[in-house]
Amino acid sequence: MATATAEKPAVNTNPNSPNRAFPLERTRNIGIAAHIDAGKTTLTERILFYTGMIHKIGEVHEGTTVTDWMEQERERGITITSAATTCSWMQKKEAGVFKQFEGIKMRVNIIDTPGHVDFTAEVERSLRVLDGAIAVFDAVAGVQPQSETVWRQANKYGVPRIAFINKMDRVGANFDAAVDSMRKKLNANAWPILIPLGAEDQLKGQLDVVNRKAVLYSDNDVMGSTYTVEEIPADKMDLVDAAYNDLVEQISNLDDEVAEVVLEEKPVTPEILKAGIRRQTIANKFVPVVGGSAFKNKGVQYLVDAVVDYLPSPLDIPPAKGMNPDSHEPMDAPTDDNGKFCSLAFKLWSDPFVGKLVFFRVYSGTLSKGDTVYNPRTNKRERISRLIQIQADKREDIETCYSGDIAAIVGIKNITTGDTLCDEDHPILLEPPTFPDPVISMAIEPKTKLDQEKMSIALQRLAEEDPTFRVFTNEDTGQTIIAGMGELHLEIIRDRMFREFKVEANAGKPQIAYRETITAPATGEGKLIKQSGGRGQYGHVIVNVRPAERGKGLTIENKVVGGNIPKEYIAPCKKGIEEAVLNGVVGGYPVIDLEVDIIDGSYHDVDSNELAFKMAAIFAMKDGFKKAKPILLEPIMKVENICPEEFQGDIMGDLNRRRGKIMSLETKTGLTTVNAEVPLAEMFGYATAIRSLSKGRSSYSMEPSHFEQVPAQVLAAVLDQKGKE
Repeated sequence: MATATAEKPAVNTNPNSPNRAFPLERTRNIGIAAHIDAGKTTLTERILFYTGMIHKIGEVHEGTTVTDWMEQERERGITITSAATTCSWMQKKEAGVFKQFEGIKMRVNIIDTPGHVDFTAEVERSLRVLDGAIAVFDAVAGVQPQSETVWRQANKYGVPRIAFINKMDRVGANFDAAVDSMRKKLNANAWPILIPLGAEDQLKGQLDVVNRKAVLYSDNDVMGSTYTVEEIPADKMDLVDAAYNDLVEQISNLDDEVAEVVLEEKPVTPEILKAGIRRQTIANKFVPVVGGSAFKNKGVQYLVDAVVDYLPSPLDIPPAKGMNPDSHEPMDAPTDDNGKFCSLAFKLWSDPFVGKLVFFRVYSGTLSKGDTVYNPRTNKRERISRLIQIQADKREDIETCYSGDIAAIVGIKNITTGDTLCDEDHPILLEPPTFPDPVISMAIEPKTKLDQEKMSIALQRLAEEDPTFRVFTNEDTGQTIIAGMGELHLEIIRDRMFREFKVEANAGKPQIAYRETITAPATGEGKLIKQSGGRGQYGHVIVNVRPAERGKGLTIENKVVGGNIPKEYIAPCKKGIEEAVLNGVVGGYPVIDLEVDIIDGSYHDVDSNELAFKMAAIFAMKDGFKKAKPILLEPIMKVENICPEEFQGDIMGDLNRRRGKIMSLETKTGLTTVNAEVPLAEMFGYATAIRSLSKGRSSYSMEPSHFEQVPAQVLAAVLDQKGKE
């Protein structure tokens, strides 16, 4: 009987490896995402300063920030590529903070993402691998178009978030209006936990709603490093009480544990309330809101405390979902250092010093130098020779990375964005991030013959790095065409080619990514018959085509009965259909959103082959397109223009001239926000035009919205231009 206890070995339930510096529960992987100029990079810089990672605060306008390290970023004052950096943070021992985090060092991994819509892929892939996010909003502008895009991306990947209402020092800053715009425009259940104390030039600090304290930042201290926690001023007591009651009511409506305390009429302590806020934030049912000013160094420390208190550790999020590459059965990769290795490669980058870097997020297991990883997409395995921890533009070699970590591998081949890297004995395929299609293209050619080869290498590298950048050759003209998300995107690509790859290139005028679709159902018939002695060619296909819902893409179904087209020729038919939709009949543009049924045909015992049926399917599709009332579609952009009221008429008149539809007008504090939908074809040179119309006082942003039919009066000009190319 004595041996009975030794039958089962003890199971290790601790997901942490004994060798890791920070346990998983004390790790936060967060992204900072927002509209252009909301202050993401400035906020990141302050966080790095207060966590002791840097000893001097850099400024965007001076080109000295840590995360904007590319030359182009520093020159233009914008973020182009998402930068990863790591810091550690210790919470102060003050009343009401979580006891489990009090006075303990936490690891915070931060990714600063771009705000410009042209670089939306950077935000998309970062949110795919992060556990939480800080969504930054401008206290004057509130929710802006790109804020909505970022919010939708975070919803898509189920990323819990905290909102930071930044720029409370600006003239016209309105915290309540910004929170209200989050509720109305984003449908967010957003409630303040740290209310700014004062506004504009009177911004002094924050009112901590949960702990019922006032946090005052000293103006005379360099960089706002010191602050005092005091009692709430008497004139602000009602405001804090109302905010506290709102907070308790909202959380008790969502959280059973807090509801129980409320129903029993017991006091809701800060610990109970914080625990409830944490649970509901992680469940994506609640968004805590913090107000402050990153530039004026007020409110950043308490925002980092909120990140630790309310955003999830890798253990708090559901396991990564994937599937078995062979059987396609669903599989999970739980966060555990002792599990089988599983990670997602979310970004590729060409580094001038170390070569090709592959950024990856580890979901399960550990990876050390010398280990072999397996890529289920290519069925290839690779040995890891070098692992790197990224600190923006600095590289630090490490021996091992653990679950929940974000790191980079040097020198791995045959890999693309979204590939899974895993243990060969335990293959799993994680879902890759999805990216929008390019909306603008231009022809590009090298200035000299010597540049020709260098250019193709440069473009190939850049296309590997950026999933929204495409390179292809126009078969009719032989020109190299580059396509991207906007004028700025392609301009940066050309600039990088020159600086990083020393390639000088001439570019043509940007071209619009038009599309075609059909508006009526039709039947198309195609035949390929060449029978002049000897072995001939015979293929005969009949298809039905009909319009599909917008955004549905192409669906093909085989409805052939009675073997009129043998089974082995169905795949070539489908290939022919896929090829036919690349060139429509209106202007030779790709055809989108249609359903195709292969319904009938005939074959010849001797003369039929795969190529004949592929060609017959192409002919059938072209025949069907002609009868299905084809139309040309153009990309429509969502444009937001903010201008002083006196220029409103001129700006609206200009948008009308550009075939724009004014969707809404909002006026506050002397500024008018004009929201419009405008065809991309009319938006070239817009920045210069509004500068002269508004004496440089108007700003705008735009993002792709949808495709719409090209009006008849414009169609002839578009097709004429296409004919000249």
